[in-house]
Amino acid sequence: MSESTPPKPKPLRPLPRFIFASRWLQLPLYLGLIAAQAVYVVHFLVELTHLVEAAFGNQTALEALVSSIGYKDAAVPSALNETIIMLVVLALIDVVMISNLLIMVIVGGYETFVSRMDLDGHPDQPEWLSHVNASVLKVKLAMAIIGISSIHLLKTFINAANYDAKVLVAQTGIHVVFLLSALAIAYTDKLLTATYKAARHD
Repeated sequence: MSESTPPKPKPLRPLPRFIFASRWLQLPLYLGLIAAQAVYVVHFLVELTHLVEAAFGNQTALEALVSSIGYKDAAVPSALNETIIMLVVLALIDVVMISNLLIMVIVGGYETFVSRMDLDGHPDQPEWLSHVNASVLKVKLAMAIIGISSIHLLKTFINAANYDAKVLVAQTGIHVVFLLSALAIAYTDKLLTATYKAARHD
């Protein structure tokens, strides 16, 4: 007995087809984010190179590191110290976390709003992509932003002597706002999911 062939989708009228096709206008935006990610990769490699060179006593590389992380002292130290190393490593982690955020926006956004990528069964398919939607993507982005904010706050506290107290308070307040916003988004998503499931069972 042959399987019944699924019915062909009804062709869209010209105006709905044109409106639906407008989603491809987002493609240059995602390509731009890929270019931005490439810039972050170059920045990461430059900072890593300076760190390795400074570890071997290159004073020029050390000065570049001190300038990039905002470390201030009476004079540029003659060698790496623990504070500079921690600040540079945190800056590198910050770049990685922002890069992860970009990947979530690029891949998840394209899959959700532009076109399916047909990654089912691919060994490298991200676990979260199998159930991604606009709501899930929003929660994951909020959590990623909290992680990035945490790294920035930790960098500020390590280098607290070079910041005004108002800056410390302001950054802490902003981080708390990010945290509360993420909690509100996650709670709203939970309520909407529960309402949707209840409506399906009725």
